[in-house]
Amino acid sequence: MINRSLIRIKTVQILYSYLLTRSEFKLQPAPGPEASRDKRFAYTVYLDMMLLLLKLSSQPLGPNSGIMLVEDAGLKKNRIASAMRHDLSVIDTVLNGRRGRLAAYDSCLEDLAAALRESAVYKDYKRKRKLKFTDDVAFWSTVFSTIVRRFKGVERVLRRDEDFSHVGFDMGVNMFVATLSGFDDSRATYLKARADLDESLSLAYKLYHALLQLPVLITSMQEQRLDAAKHKFVPTPDDLNPNMRFVDNKFVGALRNCEALQNFIKDNPDADPSTWRDADVLCGSLLNRILQSEAYADYMALEESDFATDANFWREIMRNIVFSSDELADALENRSVFWNDDLAIMSTFALKTIKRSYSPAADEDSVDVGRIVLLPKFMNEADERFGAELFEYVVNNREQYRAYVDRFINPEQWDTERLAYMDIVVLLTAIAEIINYPSIPVPVTLNEYIEIANDYSTPRSGQFVNGILSSVIKLLEQEGVINKQL
Repeated sequence: MINRSLIRIKTVQILYSYLLTRSEFKLQPAPGPEASRDKRFAYTVYLDMMLLLLKLSSQPLGPNSGIMLVEDAGLKKNRIASAMRHDLSVIDTVLNGRRGRLAAYDSCLEDLAAALRESAVYKDYKRKRKLKFTDDVAFWSTVFSTIVRRFKGVERVLRRDEDFSHVGFDMGVNMFVATLSGFDDSRATYLKARADLDESLSLAYKLYHALLQLPVLITSMQEQRLDAAKHKFVPTPDDLNPNMRFVDNKFVGALRNCEALQNFIKDNPDADPSTWRDADVLCGSLLNRILQSEAYADYMALEESDFATDANFWREIMRNIVFSSDELADALENRSVFWNDDLAIMSTFALKTIKRSYSPAADEDSVDVGRIVLLPKFMNEADERFGAELFEYVVNNREQYRAYVDRFINPEQWDTERLAYMDIVVLLTAIAEIINYPSIPVPVTLNEYIEIANDYSTPRSGQFVNGILSSVIKLLEQEGVINKQL
């Protein structure tokens, strides 16, 4: 079973990779000194179009309308202007580097906004109830390719440049539309991150099955060794008549006969440890450690055993030998970048499965001894949605959540330029959970993300995350954003 603790870890890991590498805008480089007049002017137009989009996004729709464009129902959820304002390359190159151009278009903005309001593309955009990311890109691309490109007021402003040319004007607008279209590329990155999150959770569930299959493979290897000993050139009496308790273990027999486990292994070959690289070395090393253990000696010395005894033997072997072995850690690292992180939780559920085969759970009156009942991938539909929802909340509200974080960073105590980015991702995810999941108690969220910060970031991260989150939680309560028991 994949619980919420593991889902939180996975979500933070995937968000970290996604947010660290995502780049909404890939700005075109400035032309070199040898560039033609048209190319130089095209780059001026290109940067001006970015300024113009930002200006339009805060411009009233028309005289006395009192309605700001970005707050209009049709554009309220358009994310391009917001992304531009938070993109470091846009801030450095466009905003900080060209502040003198901000007022250049003031004389035509009101008329341009009115033309936009009356356009078919704007009316069509407003009518859409559920806007997709590509709708935002298509809207602004069409606006600049048609309305802005043909608007005489914009041309009059650009004509003040000594390098003005119609060719450069067209080239600049086309460059800007191409940059907007880059959003489609970032969308592909986003979709890949979402797919990676789903895949990482599926891999965790495969690991759960692989751990349960290991006793079968280890037992089969011992069976092969015993058979080989019988056929030695000069076998000993013990070789010819070995103690078969280990290879005849009733719990391992139940695993072999568990259709759900074997069918899953068959359908998911990467969940079968026998397909892993150096599987024989792994099983051989684990078998040797088991044979040398006190638990094995005590088990083999028993006069008789039943299913519960056999199952409990393997539960102790898995917990004390297999799961803590360097050999298994190396094997998991070679198979998946996630599996060593997943082992702590998935091993717990593997042990739980073993125990439930011979001992009733706390909420059960009895147990069907000898029957292996695999745990479901998720406990319920809410858990199944939890990771994807958390991911969406962080991606769609990261600026708002980051503002909460920045508000409480003490620059005298923490160097804002050198904060571990993992800490920021942990904080954003925790805030998303606090705001959007009223049924999850605040102490649960705090403890979970402080632990994640301690495990995956710096030695001081837990302290930092605890301090910032505590302040954010108090603010959210004061503002009425949350109403939770603190």
